[in-house]
Amino acid sequence: MTQEDAQNGSAAAKTVTFSAVKPQLFVEAPKANDAVLFYKAAFGAEEVSRAVHPKRKAEQEIPLVLVAELKLGSSSILVSDLVDDSVKTVGSGFAMCLETEDVKAAVAKAVSAGAVSEGELAEGEGEGLVGKLKDPYGFVWTVCSPTKKSVDVEA
Repeated sequence: MTQEDAQNGSAAAKTVTFSAVKPQLFVEAPKANDAVLFYKAAFGAEEVSRAVHPKRKAEQEIPLVLVAELKLGSSSILVSDLVDDSVKTVGSGFAMCLETEDVKAAVAKAVSAGAVSEGELAEGEGEGLVGKLKDPYGFVWTVCSPTKKSVDVEA
């Protein structure tokens, strides 16, 4: 198998199955703990686990969060303190979408916890109500109604 075949997912390549995708959010150290508290207050996240840096420098009052896993609905996100530039990347954009039956209440709750609403709630084409937020750590979140499954109906 050539390198090109492996990159293009050739049938000869070994099948790999993933069980989940967990976005990892890096926030300026030492603000990961604050971010976890924000996501709990704003989105009702549940903290599943946390690992902190085992060695604290004398000047650090708050231990650095290596990774905290938060459960949001049936999904998880990871939150970590960014202590060096090794994971900083430049991309073309990234936003996370939270689905809920009560978009207005979810946006209001996030704003009361410290998020900034970006524009008015709008009706998305085929998506129902959609709101856009920026959290205190610079991440963009959209809050939307669950997508409606299209059903083919014969006339």
